[in-house]
Amino acid sequence: MLDRGLPPRSPWAIAARLGGWFERHGRALVIATPYLWFALFFFVPFLITLKLSFSEVVLAQPPYAPLFTLVRDFDASVLNIRLNLGNYGLLWSDTLYIKAYANSLRIAAIATLLTLAVALPMAYGLAKAPDRWRLALVMMVILPFWTSFLIRVYAWIGILKHDGLLNAALLAVGIIDQPLTILNTDTAVYIGIVYSYLPFMVLPIYASFDKMDVSLVEAAIDLGCRPVRAFWLVTAPIALPGIVAGCLLVFIPAVGEFVIPDLLGGSETLMIGQTLWLEFFNNRDWPLASAVAVLLLLGLVVPILLFQRHQQRASGKLETEAGRA
Repeated sequence: MLDRGLPPRSPWAIAARLGGWFERHGRALVIATPYLWFALFFFVPFLITLKLSFSEVVLAQPPYAPLFTLVRDFDASVLNIRLNLGNYGLLWSDTLYIKAYANSLRIAAIATLLTLAVALPMAYGLAKAPDRWRLALVMMVILPFWTSFLIRVYAWIGILKHDGLLNAALLAVGIIDQPLTILNTDTAVYIGIVYSYLPFMVLPIYASFDKMDVSLVEAAIDLGCRPVRAFWLVTAPIALPGIVAGCLLVFIPAVGEFVIPDLLGGSETLMIGQTLWLEFFNNRDWPLASAVAVLLLLGLVVPILLFQRHQQRASGKLETEAGRA
């Protein structure tokens, strides 16, 4: 409480007034913090990119024409706005960009399914592991994040190349007679994405499995359900929120991935991240590259928002039915 005898500009008086302000507005400040973070690091950069996408490329620094210009006409000033829609028209008419978007979605979808196939038994094994081993096993899943992402991708070049470790091991065992061509193919891209994003899939599914009531599976088995069938009928639906979260965490960055297809993929592996990089740095066409980024972002964010609204409506219906019951 502020002592009336203190000078108004003393440090103690100022600190007391700040403490009182935080006490009155602390709840609103806590609620506003994530929205402020979202505005600064997502909404404002998106608006800048959106503005650039409607600009025209010029041979200057920066390499785009201003969108808003102030023109003086006698004694009046007129704001001139020039919107260039040709960038978006080119994306729909040029098969290069359509192919890049389609390949990105295809590779990201297949890589997400492969990651799910690997992560599901791993997460289930982590949840079923003894308590004394569980923390160590989780740390082993997270451990690759302690090294550089670029170094980890470069390591796969030495493993997958024609005379790499994988072909040497397969030849030594006698599984193959001649080295396989793995590097510079879509297979190498799938391997790189699965390896790099596996923890993003394992951890959410593990969190769902960890909260599961084991007695539900035991009851299903006691009622005559086989273990595999009990897993798909009881365990998998319980882990569905973690599976959805993991798939989103893998699919979204995989669509715009640049490093993995550039280092592990071949010349035929065309993804939108590579196209975006070429337009920005090689062609110096910032407006077209911004249009590519805007369409990519809208193509990813809009389905996620629709899915989230569907989930909220479904949960609302369940709560309503439970209240009526």
